[in-house]
Amino acid sequence: MKRPSELAQLTLIAESLARIAPAPAVLPDLKKAEAFVWNGPLVGLSPIAKVNRVEIELLKGVDQSRDILLENTLRFAKGLPANNALLWGARGMGKSSLVKAAHRKISHDFKTLKIVEIHREDISTLPVLMSLLRGAPKYRFIIFCDDLSFDAQDTSYKSLKAALDGGLEGRPENVIFYATSNRRHLLPRDMIENEQSTAISPSEAVQEKVSLSDRFGLWLGFHNCSQDDFFAMVHGYAKYFGLKMNAQDIEAAAVEWSVTRGARSGRVAWQFIQDLAGKLEQTLKD
Repeated sequence: MKRPSELAQLTLIAESLARIAPAPAVLPDLKKAEAFVWNGPLVGLSPIAKVNRVEIELLKGVDQSRDILLENTLRFAKGLPANNALLWGARGMGKSSLVKAAHRKISHDFKTLKIVEIHREDISTLPVLMSLLRGAPKYRFIIFCDDLSFDAQDTSYKSLKAALDGGLEGRPENVIFYATSNRRHLLPRDMIENEQSTAISPSEAVQEKVSLSDRFGLWLGFHNCSQDDFFAMVHGYAKYFGLKMNAQDIEAAAVEWSVTRGARSGRVAWQFIQDLAGKLEQTLKD
């Protein structure tokens, strides 16, 4: 049994540690913003004053993926069953833009639908974030991770697997997870092939790696766009921002721009529009 003086010293140490320990993250006033960013357990959720996004009508060449994601998001906002979604594929084709635009469109009628961005580096803290959001059952949250992927030495994908479907509690009923990636299985091909060549049971090792993408009920593929889709993107932006230039000249300039970039995509179309607006001495105001 500890002597009184030792007990007093231990109590003093415990109280000192409690004082210097960081306070646990708490929910901010969710009415003040429609979007938040998760900065880890020490900082918590920070409101975003103005979300960087485009109108969903400006996203061309992704009609099927757009309709599927909108329907899934609407069901979730209504409190109906919905799936986690993985938007994968070609760079610059509007994956992250579609997630943000879908939230904006659905949240117009469902004010309790919030979007929370989590950075790739904070994926290991996803269980903490989900536990925090579970405490706000009156709201519904889309947790969004842009450009999600994992390298060979990265084991945080296991945390993501457990948070999405595993564990005793499972995913909170008021939370859904949307992610974008250039990789369909979120892991590099050489990482999967290395498992096949070195594991005692190659098939089991590979299944363990690729099972992460199985946690997403929706796989929405994005592919390189055709020239017609590229022109539709360019004309859509030009009309929306009122750029004064005839259609043929815009298309000729857009083709030249895409050739110099070596690609056609929504991102290339937007970069062209910014360049064109600068040459025309016009501003791009929403």
